[in-house]
Amino acid sequence: MKTYEMLYVLDAAISDEDKEAFVAKFENIVTAGGGTVVSTDKWGAKKLSYPIKYKADGWYAVMTFESDAAVVKELDRIAGLSAEVLRRMITVK
Repeated sequence: MKTYEMLYVLDAAISDEDKEAFVAKFENIVTAGGGTVVSTDKWGAKKLSYPIKYKADGWYAVMTFESDAAVVKELDRIAGLSAEVLRRMITVK
């Protein structure tokens, strides 16, 4: 298994409970696929460099995890389907 990092930006306008639900959802996808979550670093709300989907602010988080490539593909797919996720990027650490 390789170590990956997923940086994602959520809409800052959603509630704190919804933000925590997204963090838990992404962590559960990794653990359900047989991977392990090393850490989740919540950066909080920051101003975006440019508007994304007409939003000026985003809520940033970075999740470091170990898993197989199939889990990464599923994680990227689920994040892409969520309207609250403005941007996401998964890289090999």
